[in-house]
Amino acid sequence: MRIYLQTVPMVGEPLRYYHLHLQPDLLSGWNVVRESGVQGRSGQVKKEHYELREEAEKSLINWRDRQIKRGFRVMFREGMMAS
Repeated sequence: MRIYLQTVPMVGEPLRYYHLHLQPDLLSGWNVVRESGVQGRSGQVKKEHYELREEAEKSLINWRDRQIKRGFRVMFREGMMAS
């Protein structure tokens, strides 16, 4: 599951992005990987580990919703979504 969000283009403001993706780890758990930054530059990457896929999906949806409230919009979505 992957979601790419971006800010609305505004004159004089750089485009910002927020990339979320869910990936299995080697020990039967799941990672939510969050990358954010200014478009065209290296971003900051953070990972959160979850034992259950359902918990990881809830976290990913929660992060998506937080960013939408901050003014980001979904530009790309891949995989199944709970909501």
